[in-house]
Amino acid sequence: MKMPSLWVSRILCIWLALASGIALAQSQPDAEREVMAPMRDGVKLAANIYLPTGDGPWPVVLTRTPYNKNGMDKGHARYTEKGYAVVSQDVRGRFASEGAYVPFENDMPDGYDTVEWVAAQDFCNGKIGIFGASAPGITSNLAAATAPPHLTAAYVIVAPDSSYYRSRFVGGAFKESHSGGWLRGQGLTEEQIGDYKKRAVLDQRTKDTDFLFFRQNVTIPMYNIGGWHDIFAQGTLENFMFLQEKGAEGARGRQKLTMGAFGHGTLEGDLEYPGGGNLAAGFDEQLRWWDYWLKGIDNGIMDEPRVRYYMMASARKGHASDKNRDILGDAWPPASVQTRYYLHGDNTISTAPPSAKEASIAYAFDPANPVPTIGGQNLGRDVGPRDQRAIPARQDYFRFQTDPLETDVAIAGHVEMELWAATDGLDTDFVAKLVDVYPDGYEALILDYPIRTRFRHGREAQEVAMMTPNQPERLIIDMWSTANTFEKGHRIAVHIASSNFPRFDVNTNTGGPLGEPETPRVAKNTIYLDASKASAMVLPVVQGR
Repeated sequence: MKMPSLWVSRILCIWLALASGIALAQSQPDAEREVMAPMRDGVKLAANIYLPTGDGPWPVVLTRTPYNKNGMDKGHARYTEKGYAVVSQDVRGRFASEGAYVPFENDMPDGYDTVEWVAAQDFCNGKIGIFGASAPGITSNLAAATAPPHLTAAYVIVAPDSSYYRSRFVGGAFKESHSGGWLRGQGLTEEQIGDYKKRAVLDQRTKDTDFLFFRQNVTIPMYNIGGWHDIFAQGTLENFMFLQEKGAEGARGRQKLTMGAFGHGTLEGDLEYPGGGNLAAGFDEQLRWWDYWLKGIDNGIMDEPRVRYYMMASARKGHASDKNRDILGDAWPPASVQTRYYLHGDNTISTAPPSAKEASIAYAFDPANPVPTIGGQNLGRDVGPRDQRAIPARQDYFRFQTDPLETDVAIAGHVEMELWAATDGLDTDFVAKLVDVYPDGYEALILDYPIRTRFRHGREAQEVAMMTPNQPERLIIDMWSTANTFEKGHRIAVHIASSNFPRFDVNTNTGGPLGEPETPRVAKNTIYLDASKASAMVLPVVQGR
């Protein structure tokens, strides 16, 4: 099912309003009231209660937000008119709630206590669903990780599989514009943000509070919705895959997933995916989910394919290909052939490995002059598949591309970059981009991710290791996942650099302590492209898609 673009925009506006902290005008008829719910430590959290007309008790849908519970004042009627009570709560330390605000670190116990508090109220019939987009989606996951007895189902839009560890860092690099910008918007100081950056190395505090380390406790069906250009795209997939395949009883085999072609904000650039904002028919699909799990209405939703994902393709505005479409299935990822696209010394790419005995590119990476971010999976602005031609020729930015494709190449699944590289110091970054080059030269960004070399073996304390200066090593860059058809006549491109700012913080190249001010140094970095050190983008090529 595809939706008109105007309806897509309206749906996204509703959800992103919650995620951007827009306080809607308050309206408190008799059926609505603010109450203070006590937590186990005596702190009281403020919640608005919205009830249907008539006599209860009713099933309840709950949302917990750092963006002001009053955001539901204009949205609750969609639920109450369908016979659901609504509870919208300010998380600890935000707006009308008591306590100190530490983003997402109290939301497991507070989520559990809130669910069970709601269950004890006379308006609740014991069936509770939890929902939210972005930060309220994160709090929904954290509540589910504690397995409250009365939590029955969840509907989560654009939320990660890790509330801290993997959502704020990728490859060990801090997501500066996303995580840093969001934390600043939540009132944290630069000193506090510096403390967060130090936690790139896994610590006990993270293990005690992060959803990633508690998801095995989830016992409910969850409907996850994400977008290929969203900041949490991989987390949405990971949540579905883990719970569907490895989840606890009650969760395993009862999950659903939808992936659209949208981002965490309006897509920028000259691409427009027809129906790509499909949030599984928006509120209607959410209501079907609640009707099935909270009211016991057999509407067939669990008889339908468990996965719907959008296959992106050529999509210049006004000239989108009909190969842009939804694909249905029962699992993610679909079957694919892991295919290496090798980088060659003449800046070409092919599926044939390089034959040169020696081939490399050396460049100076100056942290004072980073490569600028142009599009990508960003928060709120500079979102999506922007044209990378906006990055001019520079000595520290390299473009590789195939010849024009003779047939379509469709990929769906996880992508990795195998990069042979070296640096003359102890630590540096390497950044890879996967780009769809159109016949007219438009360089549409599909994926872009870094690796901070000290974390090349992992982020446990015992795994952190500095580089041996000038010693080539094979680095694996996690490029996340996508579904994209590189159409006939297009080119598959890979761009390599050592920075992408402000999407990711800039490495000082010193190997010094994380999160501390340092005097940066210029690094001499080298990329290898020869037969014994072959660099390649590994793509999950699918057939018949």
